[in-house]
Amino acid sequence: MPVRRVTWSRTVRIIRTIHPPIDLFEDIADPADWEALASAEAKFNPRIRESIGDLSKVPVARRVTGPGASWVMAPFVHCSPVRPGRFSDGSFGLYYAGDRTEVAIAETIHHHARFMRATEEAPGWTSQFRELIGSVDTDLDDATGRADLLDPDDYRPSQLFGTERRAAGSNGITWPSVRFPEGQCIAVFWPDVIPIPTQGAHFAYHWNGTAVDYVKRLDNGEVFSVVA
Repeated sequence: MPVRRVTWSRTVRIIRTIHPPIDLFEDIADPADWEALASAEAKFNPRIRESIGDLSKVPVARRVTGPGASWVMAPFVHCSPVRPGRFSDGSFGLYYAGDRTEVAIAETIHHHARFMRATEEAPGWTSQFRELIGSVDTDLDDATGRADLLDPDDYRPSQLFGTERRAAGSNGITWPSVRFPEGQCIAVFWPDVIPIPTQGAHFAYHWNGTAVDYVKRLDNGEVFSVVA
């Protein structure tokens, strides 16, 4: 597997707005103390562990802290087999991002539409999303040209590949977007590989009962048509 230096001044990740910042990650506390702090707070707030997630998924040395750290830590501590991705079966987390907003939206539209079809949701403006804007400058495994890893629907080979590369010490993977051919994607294996992002625009997706057909930017009301 070739390794390529990926240096982008702008990365874009799209997440649901229902996920608030996690205070523990935003504080200045030493990441080595997080388990003890979470245990102490759980005595007064039993739901705190649900909010924080599974800290054991990230070694102390690879944790990040400070303002905005929640956006990086969350996908690693809240991973689940019921929410697998292209390069993970859900047993470990990844920070997925695109090289532009259109890529991030196209990738999330695909997964959002699959969920909406599976749950037979009624048409209308559905979930709201926030844009996270960051950067990347690191060596990543380059999956360009690997058709077995870029199948539009079958993630089994790519999930096995991701598991093996993570165990081998890889920082992550880069590949041409399957949902937006002009774009590129990254999947980072550890929080300390990616700089902490900042919040960008907010969006809403419109579900027509079959597909996501419109995206609205909430700060200015601009509506974009989704081209299938």
